[in-house]
Amino acid sequence: MARTIDLNSDLGESYGPWQMGDDAALLRVVTSANIACGAHASDPETMFRTLTLAREQGVVAGAHPGFADREGFGRRLIPHTMGEVERLVATQVGALMGAAALVGTEIRFVKTHGALGNWAAAEPEVAAAVARAVKAISPDLALLAISGTALDRAGRAAGLPTFSEIFADRGYLSNGQLVPRSRPDAMLHDPEEAATRLIEFLETGLMPVVDGPPIKLDAVSVCVHGDSPGAVAMAQHIRRRLNEAGITVAPFLAKP
Repeated sequence: MARTIDLNSDLGESYGPWQMGDDAALLRVVTSANIACGAHASDPETMFRTLTLAREQGVVAGAHPGFADREGFGRRLIPHTMGEVERLVATQVGALMGAAALVGTEIRFVKTHGALGNWAAAEPEVAAAVARAVKAISPDLALLAISGTALDRAGRAAGLPTFSEIFADRGYLSNGQLVPRSRPDAMLHDPEEAATRLIEFLETGLMPVVDGPPIKLDAVSVCVHGDSPGAVAMAQHIRRRLNEAGITVAPFLAKP
């Protein structure tokens, strides 16, 4: 059984006066933060503010690049060439790194967002483009990828420090990918159901799926989404249940 696990959440997804989620509360629960980089959400002030809060809480910061699609919150697949994927990722990560320099912290990893992340999980050529972009910025940047997917494999093939994650509050398919959000079984809304499934996964390495028997996955990090009304309560309940089970919650990378 895994005795230590990281909790991560997608944060910094507000934009101007429009607010998404409660970053301050979640940053008191999670140990890693995937911070939006200005494409699917965020802006310079939001990036700066979120990075500052993360630094104050000792939370490890990562970049969360996605499609430039604010209206769709980065959850619609937009056709790109592989060169365009590289530039999409590299410029977003670079923007967040610039904000981090002003805050006096650093970006330690990259995790793709939404439809871009699902595309990279399913398609090896997209995954390779993401890995190339990350490595071009810095071969020391880590890649956080959905366990067992094309992006997980591409990061390792590129020689990047690559770490696998699973999702506490998402349904899974038998191919290891996430249930599309268009389906009613895409999300787990009950905190106790999510916590129980997570602890059983950490004990067995087996993830229940909606279309077959449980599948084997590996993970050093667990994502709890920050963009739902019950996100804070979900994250708090999961962390409490992990503590009760004797599982330490700690960053998968060293604190800044």
